[in-house]
Amino acid sequence: MSSEVYYMDARSESPQTGLVAKMLTVFDEAGLDQMIKPGDLVAIKIHCGEWGNTAYLRPVYPRALADRIKELGGRPFVCDTTTLTYQPYASRAHELDLLLTAERNGFSSAVLGCPFISADGFIGTSDYRVDLPTGYLLKEAYIAQAVAAADVLICLTHFKGHPMGVIGGAIKNLGIGCQSKRGKHNVHLGGHPKYSVANAVTWHPENFPGKANMPDWKILEDCCPYGLFTVHEDTIEWDRARCTSCLGCNGVMAPRGLFEFSEEQFAATDASIADGALGAVTAVGPEKCGFINMAIDISPRCDCVNFSDMPIVPNIGVFASKDPVAIDMACLDKVRESHGMPGSIAEDFDMLEPGQKRFETVSATVHGLSEEAQINTGVLNGLGSRDYELIEPEPQPITKHLFTLDIRPTGERLREKFLKFTPFPYERYDGEGFLRDNDADIEYVKHNYGNGNGEVGAAGTAEGAATGDD
Repeated sequence: MSSEVYYMDARSESPQTGLVAKMLTVFDEAGLDQMIKPGDLVAIKIHCGEWGNTAYLRPVYPRALADRIKELGGRPFVCDTTTLTYQPYASRAHELDLLLTAERNGFSSAVLGCPFISADGFIGTSDYRVDLPTGYLLKEAYIAQAVAAADVLICLTHFKGHPMGVIGGAIKNLGIGCQSKRGKHNVHLGGHPKYSVANAVTWHPENFPGKANMPDWKILEDCCPYGLFTVHEDTIEWDRARCTSCLGCNGVMAPRGLFEFSEEQFAATDASIADGALGAVTAVGPEKCGFINMAIDISPRCDCVNFSDMPIVPNIGVFASKDPVAIDMACLDKVRESHGMPGSIAEDFDMLEPGQKRFETVSATVHGLSEEAQINTGVLNGLGSRDYELIEPEPQPITKHLFTLDIRPTGERLREKFLKFTPFPYERYDGEGFLRDNDADIEYVKHNYGNGNGEVGAAGTAEGAATGDD
């Protein structure tokens, strides 16, 4: 069966066609408002962006959504989860870092109008275990406690590329973003006899040139939070049996020729992301989960990297659905239909023409990964359907998207204030208010410029310019 996906494009020409208004429109049209009852605790799961990242969704989106939820009687909170280290300088690996990074990026209670919390606790072990009998690879999941405790879950997702997942959409926001740290170890297949980093990576200690020839050798030890690498003068040891697949060594070992990552391990992780997503939906209840994808600023890599490359395609629009598989498929199809962005990495790989699977080339760390693996696994494990009906609603009335804090016209709101504190000085210059030239050659300044000495006009004087004299 096909699932309904509500979509509005990225063009804006009026208050009710702005992206915030469109987000709220598809939220209502998809029936996500009907899931919320008075008093419900509503988790708005977002990605707050890594330190230095700029492609993440602006805080105005969760703020507007939180305001709408409060109108419905719900009690919203915005949340993210602590990460695995996945790089030596990760900025969200425990709650304190997560909250300070989020605040730097604009996510605070003052901005959001509701609390921003770390959903899996200080170190990432506050979670709820879920059995997954239909899981394709995972048979259990560990869901962030605050997500599992919520009455309703709204995943507000920035749709973009991802170096391991290939795409980062609603499934990834569930399958990685809603997992506790324990759950992320599970999804990344730590300890798995075949697909873990320990058992899938080809280890090349023979490529270590020795401390004397590697000035930054200390990072080889310091990248692992479990302390599993030991560097000697001329050799390096890895306690690979205890490797957890935290990916703290990601970006350290491979560029130095010490690791050769396996395509099979990354592909297996893509499948397990969809199983983790199933766990999150199961923990809250499928009838209580809604999804909004913002396909804007579509960067080639996830918001979890500490920089942002330019988008690979122009802004697509806003999507909403009760099916995380269908909404990701709809976003992916729209990206494929689009032209690539000139000057982006898409142009570097000659992928500007529509109809190409760009994410597989410009986003995936390992060649051979599929941008549909999460989607296909989500069909197989029962998470959702890749078949969808795309519905394009009409914009809502403009009155719903004006300044809602005071819906009175400005004349009614400010007339008495302007009488008391008059901004315009009518009493000066015969009612003109300010001292200005009465006439100027405006056409002249459209096509001419100063001579660099603070003077203007061909005659070399401001007066000449003002009178139009040449």
